[in-house]
Amino acid sequence: MKKTLVIAVLSLFAANIALADDMSCADKAAQKKLAGAAKNSFMKKCEKDTAKTACESQAADKKLRGAAKNSFMTKCEKDAAAAK
Repeated sequence: MKKTLVIAVLSLFAANIALADDMSCADKAAQKKLAGAAKNSFMKKCEKDTAKTACESQAADKKLRGAAKNSFMTKCEKDAAAAK
């Protein structure tokens, strides 16, 4: 019985983490009830982190390493910032 309960609780935490990853930056800011400068700062960092994660995923898909990865990451993050 305890084992089942532990598994159920862990499943709920995993589901919550997965849902948090699917939320947009605006949704996360609203959930945290941020406003003003705090919201602006959070949004800027969140969007930068989202772009970086996407770029890292693309670099991994292309199997880039070392200088090639660094160059790709710089360009990818710059392009993501310009697309806003």
